[in-house]
Amino acid sequence: MFIIAGLGNPSAQYEGTRHNVGFDVIDRLSEKYNISVDSKKHKALVGKGVIAGQKVILAKPQTFMNLSGESIRSIVDYYKVDPELELLVIYDDISLDVGQLRIREKGSAGGHNGIKNIIANLGTQTFPRIKIGVGEKPKGYDLADYVLGHFSKAERELMEEGYEEAANAVEMILSGDIGGAMSRYNRKKKD
Repeated sequence: MFIIAGLGNPSAQYEGTRHNVGFDVIDRLSEKYNISVDSKKHKALVGKGVIAGQKVILAKPQTFMNLSGESIRSIVDYYKVDPELELLVIYDDISLDVGQLRIREKGSAGGHNGIKNIIANLGTQTFPRIKIGVGEKPKGYDLADYVLGHFSKAERELMEEGYEEAANAVEMILSGDIGGAMSRYNRKKKD
């Protein structure tokens, strides 16, 4: 059993924002594998299915970003999974170019409040994650305003590619090849 959690903020006003790319990848996986993510459990919208031969729970925590760990902890406890091996978290990263992926097996929160809360709730920073670049905050911008802002048309095209690559990376990770996913997707994109 694998839990795949995409981070974001609930409600229509946050749809399509930089901070909701985790939700967008879950939506992509939901579509691709015909997994309905509509059950309300564990302070999240969840759906059960199979990806790459693995039973999965797709989850979109509904606690708002900064409390994502409450929901994820509840899911991890309920399904008795080992977060170090059977949890995959997908979220936005402002230090990466738009649509760029970075896959890690563990690491600090790097200033991301959703990840800080997950680490605090799980008591470990060792869990696989896929970070999706949303671009660096322009000078003079407020960080919250930036991550809660929408992508330009050109950025949306890059993000579509990033979502597709993230979905493919999920398949590789579930097949037991996180190393292969890292070497394929952690490269900088050519302009």
